[in-house]
Amino acid sequence: MKITVDTVGNTAIIRLGGRFSFDFNREFRGAYDPYLNNDAVESLEIDLSQVEYLDSSALGMLLMLRERMQAANKKLALSKPSATVAQILKIANFSKLFDIQK
Repeated sequence: MKITVDTVGNTAIIRLGGRFSFDFNREFRGAYDPYLNNDAVESLEIDLSQVEYLDSSALGMLLMLRERMQAANKKLALSKPSATVAQILKIANFSKLFDIQK
C-alpha cells in the first residue's frame, strides 16, 4: 500500500493506494498519529480513491482511527472511495459511522 500525506489549511489528507490490509497497520498509524495532538489540524480526510481493496482488518483500523479522532475532538471523513471500496463500506454500514464524501 502506498501512503502520502498533505496538509491543506487545517485539514490533513492521507491518500492511500493499493490494497489496504493489516499488513499496513503500522504505516497507517504512523501517517495519522502526528495529527491527533496537532492543534493546527482540526480534521483528517482519508482519501480512498486509489484503494483497490480493503479487508476486515482495514475496516477495524478505520474504526479505531474514528475513536481516536473523537477523543481528540477532531473531524474525520472518508473521501472518494472507488466503486469496490464504496460497496465494502456500504455492506459494513460505515455510512452510519463516518462522513463519506464522494
